[in-house]
Amino acid sequence: MAHRVLLTGANGFLGSHILSEPLSKGFFVRSVVRSQEKAVQIARDFPSYKSQMDFGIVPDMTVPGAFNGVVKSIPPFDTVLHQASPFFFSSITKNEEFLDPAIKGTTELLKAVKAYAPEVKRVIYTSSCAAVLNLDAGISSTPQKVYTEEDWNPITYEAAVEGSKAHAYRASKKFAELAAWDFIKEEKPNFDLISINPPMIWGPLAHTISNTEDINESNARLYTGLLNSSKDAPMPPNGVHMYVDVRDLAVAHVAAVTTPEAGGERIIVSSKAMSTQEIADLFRKNFPELDSRIPLGKPGTSSLPEGAYTISNEKAKKLLGVTFRSDEECFVELGKQLLEIEKASA
Repeated sequence: MAHRVLLTGANGFLGSHILSEPLSKGFFVRSVVRSQEKAVQIARDFPSYKSQMDFGIVPDMTVPGAFNGVVKSIPPFDTVLHQASPFFFSSITKNEEFLDPAIKGTTELLKAVKAYAPEVKRVIYTSSCAAVLNLDAGISSTPQKVYTEEDWNPITYEAAVEGSKAHAYRASKKFAELAAWDFIKEEKPNFDLISINPPMIWGPLAHTISNTEDINESNARLYTGLLNSSKDAPMPPNGVHMYVDVRDLAVAHVAAVTTPEAGGERIIVSSKAMSTQEIADLFRKNFPELDSRIPLGKPGTSSLPEGAYTISNEKAKKLLGVTFRSDEECFVELGKQLLEIEKASA
């Protein structure tokens, strides 16, 4: 019998790619979104899979009992993929508004699954390398730091409340993931837990957007900083320089559904390091017509310092069998799509 999956946040950048994978393998998927409008858009984006889909509407996932209804199904679900998370930098007025929704949204879902969907055997939670990396330690070191699944961002809750929005965002990933692991330990539900921890996520979109203002956060940085800038502009900062193609990350999520031995594991899914200079060079090579719009920097070099940290992907490769696309596949295909969106919205 095909898997029956509940997926939160299915209308977003990553969610739409995750949705595509199980549908293509014959799974049934209920997509949980915030509004009927978003459900209609998903149906439009995946018209050939109507018989394998339905929808659940949860306007606010932090409300007690928010997921109680949508987790119920006949036949029942066997797997839950939870990747929805509040991410509204512009509307945040205090840091607790990052922390509380992320933690509450995760725990509300886990409580609902335990109480109302006892047939679920696995919950796969999309965390982040923000819960792994200590970015306050700096980018480079001697010897080079190699992060693994054993590492946790050392930030405290108190420091997150008092720090910058960036600190609060990264901490929200850590404490939401910890809340999930604590739930498993304390509540001992019928399901096991897997956390998937990606770094920066780039790659083409699988969902429909109407203009460049709707490009997701990570890809928007490449569009504004590299594809729609100027030749003499400074090279944008690298930020988190480790990345994964969104399509490879989606494959990893679905592999986690069907890999029994992955239960109870924390798994980093990361391809490699990529500096903004290297991405700019790729864009310049493949889109020569944009010569005046792409920062030149120092072609052929890396804008990363010597000894820049890296992240191990051995667990993802060995346990989930993940392979990674080339830089060209990720960035050139993304660049073509962003330019198509720009042209259509002009």
